[in-house]
Amino acid sequence: MDPLDELTSREPIFHRPALGTDFESMITDDFWEVGASGRAYTRAHVLEVLGERMRNPPEDHWETSDFRCQELAPDVYLLTYALRQGERRTRRATIWRHTPGGWKIQYHQGTEVQGQ
Repeated sequence: MDPLDELTSREPIFHRPALGTDFESMITDDFWEVGASGRAYTRAHVLEVLGERMRNPPEDHWETSDFRCQELAPDVYLLTYALRQGERRTRRATIWRHTPGGWKIQYHQGTEVQGQ
């Protein structure tokens, strides 16, 4: 298992329909997220937003780069990368947990890059 390769193929999270849209199974029960605004979002809120997005999918053009992966604990990895969506640039961080059922997301954060 090469976590960098496996996790890179899953990012950006929630933007890869080929991986499925059963978002509940992709995230841990204690998942939470900090958005580019700095607001913290609960698992329930993120699932609600994703459900709405699937009902009205946006045209989504993005490009990822600069992936780095660091093991934080056994079966727990931090993946960071840059995401460009049109003119908007963000730095992303996702904490992934490898479980018997596969990879699950425990935490995610997006921070907008200013001045680019």
